[in-house]
Amino acid sequence: MKKHSTAIIALGAVAALALAGCSADAGESNTDSKEITLAVFNGWDEGIAASELWKAILEEKGYDVELEYADVVPVFSGLSSGDYDFTMDVWLPGTHKEYVEQFGDDISDLGSWNDNSKLTIAVNEDAPIDSLDELAANADLFGDQIIGIEPGAGLTTITTNEVIPTYGLDDMNYITSSTAAMLVELDAATKAGENVVVTLWEPHWAYGAFPLKNLEDPEGALGGTEGLHTFSRADFADDQPEVAAWLGDFEMDLDTLYSLEQEMFVNNDTDDYDEIVAAWIADNQEYVDGLTAP
Repeated sequence: MKKHSTAIIALGAVAALALAGCSADAGESNTDSKEITLAVFNGWDEGIAASELWKAILEEKGYDVELEYADVVPVFSGLSSGDYDFTMDVWLPGTHKEYVEQFGDDISDLGSWNDNSKLTIAVNEDAPIDSLDELAANADLFGDQIIGIEPGAGLTTITTNEVIPTYGLDDMNYITSSTAAMLVELDAATKAGENVVVTLWEPHWAYGAFPLKNLEDPEGALGGTEGLHTFSRADFADDQPEVAAWLGDFEMDLDTLYSLEQEMFVNNDTDDYDEIVAAWIADNQEYVDGLTAP
């Protein structure tokens, strides 16, 4: 019995060493992994465009990229828990401030790739008003309603907490559901020649597809110009230093972004973007090559 027990102990020790070796190998494998999960905010088309572009770029470089679509809070939560590697559409300093503060210890800012973005309240170009401080007195001309996007979006929070009370719009019906639903309403109003108020943002392809104007915001309730940031899980740069460096250096001006959005969301009626993005890359090869240049 004694020899048998000794043998069992010895075998257990060997097994433990083997498992430890497997764990170490698994750790090295994760660090060297070419698999990347890129989280994308539902309905935020500038983020969809940038994400599809980087999916194509990274796959060309040998990475296996999966896009995961989710609402804002689940994306931040997923980044903080390591379920997602990075996301490309975090608006700062205003729109997503509360989420960055909430999850900040477990996520990392890789940098801003566009610094000319802003939240807006838009109306049809021929609407009889030009400023948010005129909207309350003319609410009936717009059906007494403001068409919004997702309830959990930062734009929705700012509209609810800042814009509506600042400009006395509490009696208007603020409708929130989704960006897609807002665009359907915008399209229907445009075709019918009716006035419409929507919550929107720049950059967005809708400005090229519909005759719109932004209402002036004399009180600054919507905040100022914002940057579009890429955020990752906290240890992403350690695991994927090459990709993190590329993303940190990434810049895309509004004209370039709009040209990509135009191809993806206006000129083509599909959500299968692979061929569209590939064609856009071919037309903008010098710019794209520069994004991963040494």
